[in-house]
Amino acid sequence: MAGRSYPRFRLLGRCHAVTIHEHRPKSHQAHLEWTPSRMVQWAQTIGPHTAQLIERIMADKPHPEMGYRGCLGVIRLAEKYSHARMEAAAERALLTGACRYRSIESILKNSLHQQPLPSTSAPATPPSPPHDNIRGAEYFE
Repeated sequence: MAGRSYPRFRLLGRCHAVTIHEHRPKSHQAHLEWTPSRMVQWAQTIGPHTAQLIERIMADKPHPEMGYRGCLGVIRLAEKYSHARMEAAAERALLTGACRYRSIESILKNSLHQQPLPSTSAPATPPSPPHDNIRGAEYFE
C-alpha cells in the first residue's frame, strides 16, 4: 500500500467512533442539516400536541438526532390518518407516556384516540377487608 495516503485520527480515550461527513450516504448527510427545532416546527403544522410529542421523542434520546426516524414516522402517520386524528392520538400518548412511534401507530390503528382519556386523578384505593388483626383508626387515637 505504498504511495497511498490515508487520513489519520488520534482519539483520546476508548470507544470513540469517527465518521467522515463525506463518507456518509447522501440521505444521512441531508438529515444532518435538520435541526430539532425544524422537526418541532414541522409537527406544529399538525397541532400543538403533536409538536409536544415530537419534543418528547427527541428528549428521550441521548442525542435528538436519534429520534428523527421516529419523528418522521409520526409526521407520516398524520398524512395517512388525518391531522385531527393525529392530534388526538398525540394527546393520549402524552397523557399515558406512550411516546413512541409504535405506540402512536397502535393508538391510531385501533382507534384508541376516540376513547375517553384516562382521568388524571389517582384511583381510589379500596377499603381493606375486615380482619381480626387489622386495627382501625380508633386504635391510634
